[in-house]
Amino acid sequence: MEPIAWLTLIIFSLAIIAVLANVIEPAVAALLGVGVMVWAGIMTETDAFLFVDWNVMAILVSVWIIAGYFGKSGVPELLSAKAMQWSGGHYGMLVVILSLLAGMLSIVVDNVVVILMLAPVAIPVVRQLGFPLTPVVLMIGFSANFMGTALLLGDLPPQMLHSVSGAEFLDFIWQHGRPSSFPILMVTFAITLGFMYMYGFRTAGAASGTGGGSAGADTRMEVPKLADPLLAWLVIGGFTATIVAMAFREVLDVKLGFIAMTGALILIAVVEVLGDRLKKKPDFEEILQELDWRAVFFYIALFALVGGLEKVGILHDLAGLLKPIFASSVTLGTSLLYWVTIPIVGVVEHDAYILTFLYTIRDLGEAGIDPWPLWWMLVWSGTLGSNFTVAGAPALYVALNICEREEQRKISLREFLGWSVPFTLVASVICYVFGMLIWVL
Repeated sequence: MEPIAWLTLIIFSLAIIAVLANVIEPAVAALLGVGVMVWAGIMTETDAFLFVDWNVMAILVSVWIIAGYFGKSGVPELLSAKAMQWSGGHYGMLVVILSLLAGMLSIVVDNVVVILMLAPVAIPVVRQLGFPLTPVVLMIGFSANFMGTALLLGDLPPQMLHSVSGAEFLDFIWQHGRPSSFPILMVTFAITLGFMYMYGFRTAGAASGTGGGSAGADTRMEVPKLADPLLAWLVIGGFTATIVAMAFREVLDVKLGFIAMTGALILIAVVEVLGDRLKKKPDFEEILQELDWRAVFFYIALFALVGGLEKVGILHDLAGLLKPIFASSVTLGTSLLYWVTIPIVGVVEHDAYILTFLYTIRDLGEAGIDPWPLWWMLVWSGTLGSNFTVAGAPALYVALNICEREEQRKISLREFLGWSVPFTLVASVICYVFGMLIWVL
């Protein structure tokens, strides 16, 4: 490589190490890396701005705003109370139902937002039954992180895949005559939850746990009524309309980010206009304050950092090194990509890793190798593997903090891995089998 390429790689690596070490705010560390690249002459400030996919950022912020209103609608509390009733007071069934609910919500809502919505309403339910709290909150975190890649809205990796490959909303359901992300991950998720039920929760409801819960615990928890049904219907209607419009993006012939932003703006406008008719109108300023602006700036910097690698040709060179492996055997190459990715994203923030290799696979595609099996297996393994530790996904860090705050104790690494390792390994093996059978073999 040229000296400028080595310099770029060093700056990129130092920025990512600073992000992982968390010595300073990760968003600041990433932005500093971009600034150093610009001052070092690797790229101009205009290049850095243009490397950011603002369409993806518009999707991210707009969906977060809609999700913020959803969290104020009372629907999450209602669903959690229903989950308690449906479980019949059995710990294992309660965990499975709450995990399933978290997974389904994270398809269209950011996984961190899902955890922040569900954990506070699940905690009193679990405590009322006298069951251990930490496994429940961790399972909500694992599940929310798991299903974010099922469709285009839930998490950054599918949105980055859309940015690099042009994958549309419906491509995440069915593509090239084959089932893709949503059906494969749904089946994988269902089987994984079944395994976790057998592994750690099947008999827990019948025996005293940490809190002394039992299968016969009182489940007569009053299901709360929606504090403001009009607000709930407005939010659900706005969310549904936005998703439908995004599914028909090609017909509308506008960017997904513009569709998502339009949906968010219409919802904001309707809530403001009907404010007097709402029992408790969410304050728009409060919705904005709840957005994770640190994550927004981190993702902006991430696009620019990876853009620096692309600018000096590092990603193209990496694709050239990998081409012989994939050219000789797609099965071997795809398997290596999948199983090497899983442990790496367990200790490295998965968004940066995925974005880097999305561009590398794009270059492999330009060299004549079918990129789609590689793209799908990358985003699946990159998402599933990030459940290994809190270093791989911010969502798990949030879940762990909630556990430690509520339990008023330090959750040991051994306790965390006792749940994360079986969940991640089972999900990864099942998804690998389906992915290889459907997309590679």
